[in-house]
Amino acid sequence: MRNTTRYAVLPALTAASLLAVTGCSGASPSAAGKGGDAEPVAATAPAGTSPQLAVAAAPVGDAAPSAVAHSAKGSGPKAATSSLKVASFDRSSGRAVISGPAAASKKPKGVAPQPSKAPSSASSGTPAPADRTNVAVGDVIASAPAPGAPQGVLAKVTQVLGKTEQGTEVKTAPATLDALLGESEAKGKVPVDPSTVAVDPLVQGVKVSWAKPGGVHVGPQGAKVPLGSLRLDVGAAIPTPKDSPVQAEASARGFVQLAPEVDFSYNGKSSGRGPGTAGLSLSGDWSSAWELKGQASATTADKPLRLPLAKLHADPVIQVGPVPVVVNLDLTCYLQVDAEGKLSVDVKQEMTGDFKVGGAYTWGKGWSSDSRAAMNASPVRATATASGKVKAALGAEASVGLYGAVGVSANLSPYLRAEGEGTATASSDGKASATGKWAAYGGVDLTGALQAQLKIFGTPLFERRIPLDIFHKEWKLAGGEGTVNVPKKR
Repeated sequence: MRNTTRYAVLPALTAASLLAVTGCSGASPSAAGKGGDAEPVAATAPAGTSPQLAVAAAPVGDAAPSAVAHSAKGSGPKAATSSLKVASFDRSSGRAVISGPAAASKKPKGVAPQPSKAPSSASSGTPAPADRTNVAVGDVIASAPAPGAPQGVLAKVTQVLGKTEQGTEVKTAPATLDALLGESEAKGKVPVDPSTVAVDPLVQGVKVSWAKPGGVHVGPQGAKVPLGSLRLDVGAAIPTPKDSPVQAEASARGFVQLAPEVDFSYNGKSSGRGPGTAGLSLSGDWSSAWELKGQASATTADKPLRLPLAKLHADPVIQVGPVPVVVNLDLTCYLQVDAEGKLSVDVKQEMTGDFKVGGAYTWGKGWSSDSRAAMNASPVRATATASGKVKAALGAEASVGLYGAVGVSANLSPYLRAEGEGTATASSDGKASATGKWAAYGGVDLTGALQAQLKIFGTPLFERRIPLDIFHKEWKLAGGEGTVNVPKKR
């Protein structure tokens, strides 16, 4: 008597992943790059060209300057480093309190703040020629994160309301960077300091490690992590969906490591409205290694099993000439498994590569995607039993913005998939065999969109989201067909 069952053999396939991190882009207050601190990018502009501004990590704490462009008749706003500080800010109403170099809050209660002398260049960098405690309608202010504005401030004064104990209260409206950067040029990369990234674990077993110059490292793998890199180690059980016909669980273990950088560019010269070119992106090197073992839950094509692992957030500040530019980074690292059929899997893979997620603007053409991903996968080791398909990804959803306005959203998903089909036969004499086909593939998907908030550069507003060019690349890792002996089922 012979029984026929479906059976397929898949040699190891391994699922690799990435942590990126989107959207957009970030730099850090004390950014430490690969092997060292961020270096300013500066150039001497030839005669007759726009001034070239340095791009570097911004000072931190009380040393962080603000930038102010005072309104002036007969000429456009020109920004300079200022001793003015944003003492408080309410984004919903636009109300802000601007304080001078000697905070009014330090004076006895009831004493009105007095105008102070402009600070020396030794204490505040390069002060504006007209730097003053008072602010006027038309002034444009850029500030690093401040009370009430953890994502920074870029605003134009529309009304002066009066004095308070903390400074001058004003009403503001959103402003754009071209009001501060004018016709200057700026281009450079600034690494994100891994110590400034806040990590919120969403499952048990997430551990964080990072390393920066000076022998400073944190976490169980800190001593192994390259300078300027952040690493997440994950060991989690994958629950079975309630409506799944497969009552089993799988486990995933591995790590994702990346060294993110913010790429910023601006050229204010154009023959039309707004700058000639602009760009904002998040890029960096990354590596990952992980394994998925157990019985993968069967899912439907439109409802894969998705397990968020950790959320990451940072508000790095880059200094573009006199202007502090606050970059907002959000990443959600996740594990996703999509299976058809009843599959028992044992997959393992390592990947290394680099990525870039962002947008680029050219006057006359508008905004377009500036995104890519390149990676290499290790030799595969994976097995799957029973006919069916499985696709596993360890990826990251990212958003990148400026001063609290999201400009780029993206989903970077390195994955591993396998499929197999065949038949197995068994007889009463204990002999059994299986024949079938199998194949294993590695790949990466990159999707996303550019948001209207990219108008913050001063570029014309586009009416709807612009999808990023969908990036998809897949390569075969292993495959074949043949006959193997299988044990008799009891």
